Amino acid sequence: MKAIFDDRQWRHDPKNFMANGKLLPSPEQPARIEKLTEGARAAGCTMQGCGDAGLGPIAALHSPEYVTFLQNIYTRWQRIPDAGDEVIPNIHPANRSDSYPKSAVGQAGYHQADTACPIGEGTWEAAYWSAQVAVTGADLLMAGERAAYALSRPPGHHAFGDLAGGFCFLNNAGIAAERLRAKGLRPAILDVDVHHGNGTQGIFYDRDDVLTVSVHADPIRFYPFFWGHADERGTGRGMGYNLNLPLPRGTDDAAYLKTLDTALERVSAFGADVVVVALGLDAYEGDPFQGFAVTTPGFGQIGAAIAGLGLPTLFVQEGGYLCDKLGENLTAVLTGFQAA
Repeated sequence: MKAIFDDRQWRHDPKNFMANGKLLPSPEQPARIEKLTEGARAAGCTMQGCGDAGLGPIAALHSPEYVTFLQNIYTRWQRIPDAGDEVIPNIHPANRSDSYPKSAVGQAGYHQADTACPIGEGTWEAAYWSAQVAVTGADLLMAGERAAYALSRPPGHHAFGDLAGGFCFLNNAGIAAERLRAKGLRPAILDVDVHHGNGTQGIFYDRDDVLTVSVHADPIRFYPFFWGHADERGTGRGMGYNLNLPLPRGTDDAAYLKTLDTALERVSAFGADVVVVALGLDAYEGDPFQGFAVTTPGFGQIGAAIAGLGLPTLFVQEGGYLCDKLGENLTAVLTGFQAA
């Protein structure tokens, strides 16, 4: 399996993360790259760089207003007297149909859902190349590869069409799926991150040409809280094309795999001919977010179950945070898939 990464993704180095009223170091550290690279290589992956498909694949999902914001907000922020080193919102519109302000502070509140997505000097560059990594992975599938792994960092599944959140700026898995769809394929996005992929759901919620399925911790008491509930099935043409499978905190291998079977059955019922896996490794029992209790062997079973679909598969990295087993969990998924 080929693994794709671009060195410019190191440039996003967030310092701040506010949780429960405390300012903490961000869990989405560049050091994740080292662990994930080790894990991919241990699975026998060949590392390669990515191409540059330009803004087109990004703009297919993200509004030009939002792209302009991401490109320029850090420079604008530095012009504010006594501004902090990172763009972090301190005010949000009561409703996103409210007016669109000219001020950098107001636009930050409009385009950043929470305090978990600070924008620094290198954020746009890293996010751009993270998306290009996913696009390159999609292109490899179209060139005949059975599978590929996109080491996309920063991650993407909490990013809506014009809204960053939860460490995410551009929706890498969605961009890859749209790339595949535009080439005449029928993609399904399967999200196995412990957090619901609310941005991915939002982007495709009224569409019937891309299926979105997510297995995640029940958001009733877990991020992202407001999305990811089982009764969210889509709207308009998209009704029935979104499936959420929330599970209790502490879910173990057996319960997870049983629910994953339901997710895979929906992918088959959609008639997908290609799968984009939003690959969160934060379902691990030792992950800092402590959502699920999936073991390292369990990740191998997840990879094997996905392989059972018999479809070209692109793994796009989402969550999974610094812990001793992060690389090994990636190895388990990719090895389990390749051995099946």
